[in-house]
Amino acid sequence: MASSPDLSSADNTPENPESGSAPEPAEASGVAAGSGRRGRVRLRRAAVMAVPAAAVTAGLAVLTAQGALGVQFAISGMPFVVKADRLDGKGFEQFGALDNMIKDSPNAGDTDGQELVVTSVVKNGTLTNMCQSVDLGGIQLVLTAGTGKKKVHVEHLAIDSDDIQGNADFKGIEIGRDASTFDKADVQGPRGVYGQQADEVHITNLNQHNYAATAAVFKLPNLHMKFSSDGCK
Repeated sequence: MASSPDLSSADNTPENPESGSAPEPAEASGVAAGSGRRGRVRLRRAAVMAVPAAAVTAGLAVLTAQGALGVQFAISGMPFVVKADRLDGKGFEQFGALDNMIKDSPNAGDTDGQELVVTSVVKNGTLTNMCQSVDLGGIQLVLTAGTGKKKVHVEHLAIDSDDIQGNADFKGIEIGRDASTFDKADVQGPRGVYGQQADEVHITNLNQHNYAATAAVFKLPNLHMKFSSDGCK
């Protein structure tokens, strides 16, 4: 489980620290415009500023915010799936971010080890009938919890996702707010980044494709972990 990198400090760091001047054009740095790995990474960084924190009609996420626990780490780059019959949470925030892998990670692909994600945070909440699975290369590691009368309990639980599905219901929602001014879940995102927050969030048939997660409290009643040929259904 992971938290997102500190984007706000990266956004304020000039690419030419010796001169303090603005970044050179792509041609001047030896990278043709619209091509090359460096160009693609820049486009992904720029895309964060435009990422809608997830459309209300698309359904939202549950869970890892940059700085939620004061911890930062490199992601493995192996995505995992989280499904739940229902998420009920109080104190919800969501904004765009970037996750980073270690240098020369075998999972880096053509993005230089970066993944563009939607960071979602729930201050306090429960998950009903939760399933988490990760593909280890032909075999799935599956975790289930909250399948009985007791639900999974979370505090400051958050997740970085690149695909989120479900049916969402909000109370007291603010859409388009600057992520650095959030005050619903004790987490702030990067300055100038589009975000949304709400007093409450309720999601049914939650389905997430994730890269990282952190939690202050994560209670898993009826925990069961196993290897299986199938992931979460």
